[in-house]
Amino acid sequence: MTFRNFLQLIITALFFIVFTFCTWYEGSEILDRPWEWKYSTHFTQVNDNQAMDADDISSFDHFVYAAKFKPLFPFLMVLAASYFIILTGYILFIRRIKKMALFFFGLGILFLLSSGFVSNSPTVGGNIFTAFFLIGGMIAIFSGVLYYFRMPRGFNTFMK
Repeated sequence: MTFRNFLQLIITALFFIVFTFCTWYEGSEILDRPWEWKYSTHFTQVNDNQAMDADDISSFDHFVYAAKFKPLFPFLMVLAASYFIILTGYILFIRRIKKMALFFFGLGILFLLSSGFVSNSPTVGGNIFTAFFLIGGMIAIFSGVLYYFRMPRGFNTFMK
């Protein structure tokens, strides 16, 4: 791994941490909105608990609320995480073209599944994430196809 790749990983991780903190802070607004607890406390309801008090709400539900109603920092957080994952895949599979293609194809499938998961949301954040995951999934699958069918290096000299 080169120093440049290592530096990119560190900077991306720092941005991810900052955006995660900002998302959590913005999502803490759910504590002041009890009428929204029924629709935005999915992690609290996993334990078969109804949120009766602000102390009952899981910290993960802050992220859900922020993604639904204040999507800037959650979007930047997902973007930083996506870049980190793509950079890690690039570092791991730089010399293995077929594995890189499979990595991009898998990432594209994951993005498309995520797009389908959030596509029913009537909120602005849900629409933003649906579009991001849909476009990102198509780009990742297209990148995987391009990597898979990439011509060998010596092919151009053979054709001349």
